[in-house]
Amino acid sequence: MAGLENFTPEKWWASVFVRLRAGLVHGSTVNREYQGLLSDSGDTIHISELEPISTSTYSKNSDITWSNTTSYSKDLLIDQQTYYARNLDSIDRVQNNINTQAAIADEAGYGMAKDADTFIATQYTYAGNSVTAATVSAGSVMANLSNMQYELDNANVPVTERFMPIKPWYHQDLVQAATQAINTTGVPKVFSDNLLVNGYVGRLFGFNLLLTTQVTDNASTVAYHMGYHRSAIAFVGQLTEASVVQREDRFGIGIKALYVYGAKVVRPEAMVSCTTTKG
Repeated sequence: MAGLENFTPEKWWASVFVRLRAGLVHGSTVNREYQGLLSDSGDTIHISELEPISTSTYSKNSDITWSNTTSYSKDLLIDQQTYYARNLDSIDRVQNNINTQAAIADEAGYGMAKDADTFIATQYTYAGNSVTAATVSAGSVMANLSNMQYELDNANVPVTERFMPIKPWYHQDLVQAATQAINTTGVPKVFSDNLLVNGYVGRLFGFNLLLTTQVTDNASTVAYHMGYHRSAIAFVGQLTEASVVQREDRFGIGIKALYVYGAKVVRPEAMVSCTTTKG
């Protein structure tokens, strides 16, 4: 085609287009006190506890009864591993107008964090309390949330540091049912332990509610919601290897990293689950 098209310049944006990312909330709401014990994949962290100590009524001038104390161990397995390994050609490194190496690391880092967040979300199956499966709508969501609160109250779970990640449709029901108490959008919030938690939309029935698409589901309208105290789920994770290597078989480098992690419900009584269907 005749014309001056060959003189029309083409431009490349000097940044990487970042895809939309899910809000990762679970990892910031669990117990990480065992983090320092992790050394490598395959480790097992043994968490010791004593049996409940019973008391007896004492009668004046009578003998007391002695008993032995039994201990138990809960094992936190570091049995999850996720990695990435990507090539970056030397020519691309020189000629690209962006920091491709940093962009790869950023995108992969998010992917590994999402893997861990997804795994934590599956721990709802180990909840020690449950609420009868329910179809939830704007007219019933408050009752559903109240029932979940009751289960934790009845189990003597501390009223502070209770969390509940919620699906967008569950959040929408709450906004319609309690417009003054729930934010229409999630915002970052710093809690008493100085951890930053994303997706905070408000507090109802004792739960800090966190908006996310990461709640486990088996269909777009069925979700396994869980409410829990921070101490209910123990989590440890560590980037055991992250390196840039020179590829011997080509002109370029390889970027790789390995992340190992594990999670366990160590206080099932401090957790409640409910299979919820979008009404």
